[in-house]
Amino acid sequence: MGYFKVLLTRFIHSNRNNIFNRSRQKLTNMAEKNDSLSNIITIDGSYLEGGGQILRNSTALSVLLEIPIRVEKIRAGRSQGGLRPQHLTGIQLLSQLSEAKLHNGNIGATEIIFTPRTIKGGNYIADTKTAGSVCLMMQTAIPCLLFANNSSYLRLLGGTNAEFAPEIDYYSMVFQPIARRFNFNFDINLVRRGYYPKGGGEVRITVNPIDQLTAVDLTEFGQIKRFFGRAFVAGTLSKRIAYEMAEAAEKLIHKQYSKDIPIEIQVVKEPDNMAIGTATGIIVGAETTTGCILASSALGKRGVPANDVGTQATEDLLYDLSYQACVDRHLQDQLIILMALAKGHSKIRCGPLSDHTKTAIFVAELLTKVKFKVTEVSSLKTEHDQSNSTTLQASATSASNTSNSTFIVECEGLGYQRRS
Repeated sequence: MGYFKVLLTRFIHSNRNNIFNRSRQKLTNMAEKNDSLSNIITIDGSYLEGGGQILRNSTALSVLLEIPIRVEKIRAGRSQGGLRPQHLTGIQLLSQLSEAKLHNGNIGATEIIFTPRTIKGGNYIADTKTAGSVCLMMQTAIPCLLFANNSSYLRLLGGTNAEFAPEIDYYSMVFQPIARRFNFNFDINLVRRGYYPKGGGEVRITVNPIDQLTAVDLTEFGQIKRFFGRAFVAGTLSKRIAYEMAEAAEKLIHKQYSKDIPIEIQVVKEPDNMAIGTATGIIVGAETTTGCILASSALGKRGVPANDVGTQATEDLLYDLSYQACVDRHLQDQLIILMALAKGHSKIRCGPLSDHTKTAIFVAELLTKVKFKVTEVSSLKTEHDQSNSTTLQASATSASNTSNSTFIVECEGLGYQRRS
């Protein structure tokens, strides 16, 4: 009987210790959590464009600056709010490469808490399992991996040519060469194209770390020296459709510009082993004598004539060129984060600011404390007349009244450096 009493006493004592230890650990975890979130920054995901861009920019800057963030009202401006597969996949990728804690990372979630640690180079795979854009994942991951402790290799799967997102051709033809001017370097290997609704595209990215981004000045337009582009069909569609898109683009360009300016639009029927799905589309771009590169793209849709698709992409490009913009409407917002991080004073010249750009400025100012200046330059003033400098909101309002106004966006960058 005494033996069992001893065992019972030991059991009770052990159980008390276990309960005490578990309670102590729980309190410790709570204290650590409260400490890590003491400087958390809350971001309103419904601001302006109210889409996934706020999420992408804020989580990328969170990783780089090692700032915990809470993003609420995620994609409140969209008909189907909350996290969709491509957004969640992108955030999970950032979580992997920064050893971050992600709270509430679920499809449909309208609020997340993201607490990053250290950026780690290495091999990473991200698969949307949909036709969600691989380029939008690239937008968030590559700036972070530029400042990793060693080289990184990304294997991204999803849609390479998707609606409401930069296409892979835009990324390689426009974003990549302009980004190099910031000392933002990476290599793209397009393994396979993937289209809506199946996706299945694959892109492999190599990123070697740098110490710092450099400031750029993209305010001198120069003269247009060439037009370029790529018209494609994939799957069961006839190559003739691609020719019709290209011909419509060339015809419209010749109405506006001299026939002495070369136009080089590649017409392609995608090989079956290099593309999944049936699709058609075109990208049309222009390069100037000062190194400015602008472009716009359009994807074909059932019932929309091929020449209308070519015309749409070209009209969008010509609209930006009419302002003598050095940065097109699609690139504006993508450069804001680079300008904020770079060392030195960056300036870009563009047409009316998009909501995406205004949103990118809002997030960058909130997290980096860098201040952006937006100056409206009317058609009657030179770029050197700074008397018309306004706030971002006033510039946006004035743009609707002064159709020929251009805008100079500038900031003194943070001078962010890679941590050793």
